[in-house]
Amino acid sequence: MAPKQLPTVLLAVCATFLALAAPLLAGDPDMLQDFCVADYKSLDGPLRLNGFPCKRPENVTADDFFSSALALPGNTGNPVGSAVTAANVEKLPGLNTLGVSMSRVDYAAWGVNPPHTHPRATEIIYVLEGSLDVGFVTTAGKLFARTVCKGELFVFPRGLVHYQKNNGGAPAMAISAFNSQLPGTQSLAMAMFGASPPVPTDVLARALQIDGGLVEAIKSKFPPK
Repeated sequence: MAPKQLPTVLLAVCATFLALAAPLLAGDPDMLQDFCVADYKSLDGPLRLNGFPCKRPENVTADDFFSSALALPGNTGNPVGSAVTAANVEKLPGLNTLGVSMSRVDYAAWGVNPPHTHPRATEIIYVLEGSLDVGFVTTAGKLFARTVCKGELFVFPRGLVHYQKNNGGAPAMAISAFNSQLPGTQSLAMAMFGASPPVPTDVLARALQIDGGLVEAIKSKFPPK
């Protein structure tokens, strides 16, 4: 092929590539309607989506956008001394496709929200009562931790292990906001010791460098859900 023909060939190849890629790149990143209220009844049908199908607009009411779920404190009478009350798309259908949700976290005196992750969202927490010791661990194993007092904020990056602890002798409360309608929560302890079927004891014993009997004892405290 003559050198002077090379630019023409390259141009033709690039044009062909762009033509083939255009259908994949084209689209609207944002919603194409005002809202898409979740139709929970669709879960009984054969259709499955990444989210929920929309209700027909004529069936939508103001109640689809309303919830009092965060108005009352959660029950902190449990071994960890905390309770998380979620307001996500599973509880508030009007959140469907909007990419946001919230949670209320109540803490008993010295209560802990144990180490966990949100695989689908970054979290920002706002302390309404009391003060919390909070922290997250990076993939490099570095801990970022500090005390967050009433009226202050802290951010937990998406997918990173994090925790909160009430550092006082009185109840505390915080509100968390997420950039996902369903951020997901995975407790480290439950994932390792309460999975169903269970994670093999010998795997955990080797990973944690502890005796298998101790692994079984810990598993007994985390019955599968």
